[in-house]
Amino acid sequence: MEETSLVYESVKFMLLGMGIVYLFLVVMVFVMNIMSNIINKYFPEPHPAENVETQQTTKNDKTKVVAAITAAIMHHQNNK
Repeated sequence: MEETSLVYESVKFMLLGMGIVYLFLVVMVFVMNIMSNIINKYFPEPHPAENVETQQTTKNDKTKVVAAITAAIMHHQNNK
């Protein structure tokens, strides 16, 4: 065989292999999207009920976290 023929054949095999891998990845993305839609249709995630008590509790929790962080920073600065 000639050298150009071997290079041509290797390029053909490379493009064929890359095309098959690309095609597999595209098919996999579509199948994953379909699977995701089916799972979300039959097993939806429960949405928590938002009410005033939950919002107040969240606000109080955030205030406590800010206070704890502030106290930790002040304690760290006083120990230097």
